[in-house]
Amino acid sequence: MEIPIKVTVNGEVYEHRVEPRMLLVTFLREVLGLTGTHVGCDTSSCGACTILMDGKAVKSCTLLAVQADGAELLTMEGLARNGELHPIQEGFWREHGLQCGFCTPGMIMAAYQLLEENASPDEKEIRRALEGNYCRCTGYHNIVKSVQYAAKKINR
Repeated sequence: MEIPIKVTVNGEVYEHRVEPRMLLVTFLREVLGLTGTHVGCDTSSCGACTILMDGKAVKSCTLLAVQADGAELLTMEGLARNGELHPIQEGFWREHGLQCGFCTPGMIMAAYQLLEENASPDEKEIRRALEGNYCRCTGYHNIVKSVQYAAKKINR
């Protein structure tokens, strides 16, 4: 039995029928083809699957697609506008906030929520906002610098 859902993803409305047990991350990646959201651990530990749901960072590997019915979702693909990187994306590029890039979409989405709520976070606030996202490569220093870069650019 499939259940109809209607979601707005990156400003576009989608209506699909989904299996009741389909994970939201699977829906985004396999049904909508939005592969910027990564599947890491399937336990909500790593944060690679972080997206925004109704303006709040959520881990899409622990939500069912049917739980998103009626929601507004924002993924990594929805940040860039008219071919220009969002300041957070630009910050990760300019400040070398990534190495392998696997955690990057989740880090960026968590940082996006932070900057929506606090346009001028200090280092401690940035680190706290990113606590649910693991990076096995960078040691976080350049990730924090990337978010600081974005905050400065947004506040100009």
